[in-house]
Amino acid sequence: MFVPDDGVADALVVSARTGGGRREREGVELFLVDPKAAGVTLQELPYMDWRRRFSVRLDGAKVDEAARLAGDLPPDQALETTLDRATTGVSAEMLGAMNEAFTMTLDYLRTRVQFNRPIGSFQALKHRAADEYVQTELSRSSVYYAAMCLDEEMADAQAAVSTAKARCNDAFHLIANESIQMHGGIGMTDEHDIGFFFKRARVAEVTLGDSAYHRDRYARLREY
Repeated sequence: MFVPDDGVADALVVSARTGGGRREREGVELFLVDPKAAGVTLQELPYMDWRRRFSVRLDGAKVDEAARLAGDLPPDQALETTLDRATTGVSAEMLGAMNEAFTMTLDYLRTRVQFNRPIGSFQALKHRAADEYVQTELSRSSVYYAAMCLDEEMADAQAAVSTAKARCNDAFHLIANESIQMHGGIGMTDEHDIGFFFKRARVAEVTLGDSAYHRDRYARLREY
């Protein structure tokens, strides 16, 4: 479900079980599947951020031995590493988006005048903007650390990835909400770009695991 850009892909990498039990890592393998092959059906799913995503249905689809992917890592580890890298990429995108939303909001607070003064001079809005800054910087540190762990193949990589995604999920959600609120009525319209960040935040935070998923994964990795 929710596979991005399937409609323009020449091939799909599909994980499938060829042995072992339902919850076992052994027996999971990766195969290259033609999206136009018999038994493969793609259905586009509408999404609020307007990016194209598809559900993939496999019903009697068949591949030959040449479609089996093999590499230096066992298939289950290769899949997990790929997902961790993708998750870090999404987290980095979220970091960039929340930073831009925050910058746009600061610009608005400096230029929007009410009661003969910029609204950014009001203490309540200063406090909210300061909180957005803190959330952005915490997210930045966690994303940088996750990327470093993956690049250097550190033992802490999986926990770092889940920390970064959970952190970015919460921060982007908050900053998108606060940015809409501090823009006032104009923030609710499609004529202003800030609303697009709000919509992207809602989709990004459930892509490749929401906060609850990654907190649970972190706990399992730490054997809590």
